[in-house]
Amino acid sequence: MRPLQAKDREADPELPTGDAKTAMVRSMFDAIAWRYDLVNRMMTFGLDGLWRRRTVTALGLPPGSVVVDLGCGTGDLCRMLEARHMQAIGIDLSAGMLSLAKDASRLVQADASHLPLEASSVDGATSGFALRNFTHLDSVLAELARVVRPGGRIALLEVSTPGSALLRLGHRLWFDHAVPVIGGLMSSPQAYRYLPRSVAYLPDPENLRSMVRQAGFSGVNRRTLAGGAIQLITATRAGAPSEAS
Repeated sequence: MRPLQAKDREADPELPTGDAKTAMVRSMFDAIAWRYDLVNRMMTFGLDGLWRRRTVTALGLPPGSVVVDLGCGTGDLCRMLEARHMQAIGIDLSAGMLSLAKDASRLVQADASHLPLEASSVDGATSGFALRNFTHLDSVLAELARVVRPGGRIALLEVSTPGSALLRLGHRLWFDHAVPVIGGLMSSPQAYRYLPRSVAYLPDPENLRSMVRQAGFSGVNRRTLAGGAIQLITATRAGAPSEAS
């Protein structure tokens, strides 16, 4: 995996950038919100819930902590945080997704690169499978460094690519071929063609860790789940809060 290059856009016009990507992501998730959770469960054989629970555990924050969840979607991570007696703030670009997260306590429609939160106002942050959908990932990480207090924690869950050649083959057959078919039958063919391709937006693992460190976090750790198909990045906010971006 690597940052999206010009040749990737030329080879695959369904990978927009800039404002076009922001608009496409918003409209796409508005359109698929009603079936998003069901398709997720089918695509992951129900394991996505386990991975999200591990994300909350890896956050390592006590009850009473205030945690912002970026790209909260229908509120899965928010509900898990609240089940552990934390206060969750769900942020998502898509009004359609937020409309299905009504049982989460606090929901805000906003761009994650411009969070409507005060500096050092939260104890931690989570994100579940949203990093590749952010238009400006560096700005999102800078915003996390701004709003998470020094000593606070982040836990970011995303897809990845297995290291083993055999697992990579199986992963490619499932993620690149089966998932678009299932998603197309259950929901939107266009959306579920895009989602596997969107992995091209992700930096490679070392660059991603470097971006998190440069944003203002220390102790950056990356662990893999599901044979390397999933990655979980955790880190601690270091030093003084950064200036607002």
